Amino acid sequence: MCVVNSSEIKNKINPASIREEIQARERASLCRQACLSAETRGRKQPTVPCSIRTPFQRDRDRIVYSKSFRRLKHKTQVFLSPMGDHYRTRLTHTLEVAEIARTIARALRLNEDLTEAVALGHDLGHTPFGHAGETILNEIVPGGFSHCRQSLRVVDLLENAGKGLNLTWEVRDGILKHSKGFGDIIPKSPGQSASTLEGKVVRIADVIAYLSHDLDDAIRSKVISPADVPAECTEVLGDTHGSRISNMIKDVISESTKQIHESGIELNISPLMLKTMMKLRQFLYDNVYRAPQVHKEFEKARKILYDLYMYFIKNEDAFVREKALLFEEKIKLREKDTPYERMVCDFIAGMTDRYALNLYTKIFMPSSLV
Repeated sequence: MCVVNSSEIKNKINPASIREEIQARERASLCRQACLSAETRGRKQPTVPCSIRTPFQRDRDRIVYSKSFRRLKHKTQVFLSPMGDHYRTRLTHTLEVAEIARTIARALRLNEDLTEAVALGHDLGHTPFGHAGETILNEIVPGGFSHCRQSLRVVDLLENAGKGLNLTWEVRDGILKHSKGFGDIIPKSPGQSASTLEGKVVRIADVIAYLSHDLDDAIRSKVISPADVPAECTEVLGDTHGSRISNMIKDVISESTKQIHESGIELNISPLMLKTMMKLRQFLYDNVYRAPQVHKEFEKARKILYDLYMYFIKNEDAFVREKALLFEEKIKLREKDTPYERMVCDFIAGMTDRYALNLYTKIFMPSSLV
């Protein structure tokens, strides 16, 4: 039996140098357009560097250990309160996005840690009941609502008892610019895309993930059948979840490496694949997201969140009490520089589906029926 002396391990591994060694490997192995952790633009609040983790690894860990991340497991992706165990939630969507984004980043020699941190944090601000929740809050909250902006608000202000997670500039930028709804998959307008290639990869990975898994869940729920999927989409992408994901990832990697020139990598998708992805996205909007079965649940979610919002707007004491219960922390009635309407919006956006349903029942249903 081999016995290793603890002092030998200590002499071989110097924890104070591990982060520097990782950053040296980044400089040696990543492409010249990759975002090096040693060159981060930093945090709003300077912190003492970790001896074993790079700034982006540290961001990833802060996100994974946050309450907002844990609540994603009980937030809807598309189907509200699905009975089956195999439907996606906002958490499983997030994990699929992270896997796809890391695969692309690794192939292009980009910073996987930055890519993963952005992917894991990109939907922290999503509402209960998926995009149904986002739509109703955008309609009723002064100033509107966007889950991208809310995700940034979560990591900057709402997490950690109001202290935020104090993430690096690059992760925050990627979270804010990861999505534009039905907009371009690869934006052309300045300012719409993340400033790093890693952030841009997450945006593409997000689209790849939901195009395939929303279709997969729609077929499983029998909202559509495999025969309903446009033939041109099946011809290009294949007829299984695995083939769709694989073909889209391979296309992005292949087209992006074709574009290497003096100025470096340019993320790209082939014209045929881009056309196919947009065709599939339109199909999902027309036949799944707006399907009668899904729309019926959308209207239920709309009423629940509208009624909760209006109730708390009129009942500040109840708001303070219920918010303290949800977030397990003491709060002030009026947060500095935050309109009360926005505080109520933050509260509702942070709820899980089941919490919103239970709270609605508690407030609006007669006690004899509960």
